[in-house]
Order: sequence, then structure tokens, then C-alpha cells
Amino acid sequence: MSSLLQRVRSWRHGLKFAKKGKHCRFQGRELEIDGHVEVGNHCRFRDHVILRTHGNGKIIFANHSGCSYFCYIEAEELVQIGSNTAITEFCVIRDTNHMIYGTDHHWVLTPHITKPIIIGDNAFVGSRTYIHPGVTIGDGAIIGVGSVLIEDTQVGPYEIWAGMPAKKIAHRTQDVPPHKLKEAQERIAQEGLRQFRYEDL
Repeated sequence: MSSLLQRVRSWRHGLKFAKKGKHCRFQGRELEIDGHVEVGNHCRFRDHVILRTHGNGKIIFANHSGCSYFCYIEAEELVQIGSNTAITEFCVIRDTNHMIYGTDHHWVLTPHITKPIIIGDNAFVGSRTYIHPGVTIGDGAIIGVGSVLIEDTQVGPYEIWAGMPAKKIAHRTQDVPPHKLKEAQERIAQEGLRQFRYEDL
């Protein structure tokens, strides 16, 4: 894609947001924004992303965050995503769902359950993850590929969760096996830590 086309697309898509920070990049042809969506500085969105709110609902991305291909986020109240957090391919995040427990009525007829979803800073949500209403994901947490976070799941800071339904499987810094800790320390000492991209734009 030419740099001119990329700038034109970013400008055109940028008009769809309720609030938009500086130096954001919207790279795909298809980016659907419906309702109140805010993004901070240096946010990145790939192709075929849908961000949709209803009524007074809001979707808010902080700085250096965004979505990869084919993500769907829907909010009737609030979906909030922190800084430096990645939502990867084919993820679904919805703060509203149908009531199914405690009744034998058809699910179309039951009330909706709506609860805010809060995802912290420096988190990583693996591809094909589904996040239900009321989920909180702490700073630095990792969600494994193909996970389902059921209603009201609370993921602590720096925890690693995976599965259907997702469960805690490890912590990023606590009780790390000695060989993994040694490997991490050696690689960081050898290669260093990467700088955030696009900071100089």
C-alpha cells in the first residue's frame, strides 16, 4: 500500500471516531465505527474491524492500543482498553449478553445482562478470544489463543489465562520454572528490550 493511500484511509476513517488522538493509523479498507468510540495517541487498527455501541455505550482505547484483523467489539455500557494493549485477530468483546440461567423462556425474550469490560495496560488478548460481560483483565495479563472469558471473570495483573472457559495457568513473574527464568534473563541481556514503534511520528 502506498504511503499516500494509507494517509488518505487513516484520515477518512479517523472522521468516524468521537475522539481521536494523534498519529493513529487505520490501515484497512473496511473499518466500521458505529456510535461513541474514542482512541488515544498512536492507536492502530487493521482491516475488517467493527466497533459498535448502543445508546449511551462507549468504547475507549488508550494510547498505543488497537485491534488486528476481523475483531468485533460491542458496548451498551462500556468497553475500556488500556495503553499498550493488543487485541489480536478474530476476537469478540461484548459487554451485553442474553440471560439464559434461571429461566426456560426463549433467549430472545429474556432481559439483557450488561456489565462493563475493563482491560488494563500492557495486556495481550490472543486470537479468537471471546470476552463476556463483566470481565476485568489486569495490567500486563496474557490471554491465550482461543480462550473464552465467561461473565465476571477477574484476571489479575500479569496472570496468564487460557481455555474454554479460561482459567489461570501461570503468572508471568511468580513461580517461573528456573530454566524459563534463565532463558528470559539471558535473551533480554543479549537482545535488550524493544522500543515502542511510531513514538517519533
